[in-house]
Amino acid sequence: MKGHIFKIHSDFYYANTTSGVFECKVREVLKKQKKEIFVGDYVELEGINENSKQAFICSISDRKNHIPKPKVANVDQVIIVSAIKEPALDFEQLNRYLCFCEYWGLEPILCFNKNDLKEDDELVNRINSIYKPLGYDIVYTSAIEKSGLEELEKKLKNKITVFCGLSGVGKSSLANALNPELNLKTKAVSQKTDRGTHTTRHCEIVELKLSNGKDSAKLVDTPGFSHLKFDFLMPAKISELFKEINALKKDCKFADCIHEHETGCAVIANKDKIAKTRYQSYLQFLQEAKEYKTKITYKGTKSETNEKTLHNKTIAKISHKKRQTSRRKETQNTFKEDYHE
Repeated sequence: MKGHIFKIHSDFYYANTTSGVFECKVREVLKKQKKEIFVGDYVELEGINENSKQAFICSISDRKNHIPKPKVANVDQVIIVSAIKEPALDFEQLNRYLCFCEYWGLEPILCFNKNDLKEDDELVNRINSIYKPLGYDIVYTSAIEKSGLEELEKKLKNKITVFCGLSGVGKSSLANALNPELNLKTKAVSQKTDRGTHTTRHCEIVELKLSNGKDSAKLVDTPGFSHLKFDFLMPAKISELFKEINALKKDCKFADCIHEHETGCAVIANKDKIAKTRYQSYLQFLQEAKEYKTKITYKGTKSETNEKTLHNKTIAKISHKKRQTSRRKETQNTFKEDYHE
């Protein structure tokens, strides 16, 4: 039976199937192969119990895409939710999300929520001047005043969409405003820290009934993530994640230029064409990549895998303790014992 994972909680995986929702566990062979299952994965089920609605996951279908944080697969788009105020707009975090979308090949949409809290249009004008020239789609919403929801619905229609953003920006509030029947948990931003708390504890795909009563959308409600780092890329790759820097770097004097302080760098020569917050984010992400390069240069990272390829198939390795001794080895050991006696 085919299933679509819509929720993961503890060690249980919940799959939608043609026969309803099944609570699933993972077969041991997948665990040995370290095959991680994401929300949004399409899986094959076996050991099905129709009465208790329980089953085992025995295989995972190929993914068209995935995101490691939050752990989601097979999505159509990512809506990056930021707050205009409460908490204050964090440009570096916004750029971090955008660059991760660029790296994973996902089309992002920028949603600026809590638009009712803006004191003037200066911040909105600044946002538009930075991100519209880069071709990013932008929508302004207010879950309280229910403004911008119609435009947001159009972008969600008949798609699987990930909502990502820091805690407290209003991801769950927006989902509730779009469909009050969801009743997702929300909590106010702390006045002491100006930060939100994690009201969403796990990833889950929820069904949205749109206001026209005909169409629907699937929304991946996720916890807030604030610790995304570029500690897995080489420094030269960071520029590819910034559209404006990537467009300028072709005119650099040296092919290995990292656009920091090199002579003949076209990016540095045209810094006035790059938003200050964008270039600052670039330098921060570049530093993280440099630390990664240093780490792998001076420290071995080789580790033994728990799987091997045999006859074009990937299979789990059996530990030495559990591996059965071959007949030839047993014969050799017996001969050695007889010889020593």
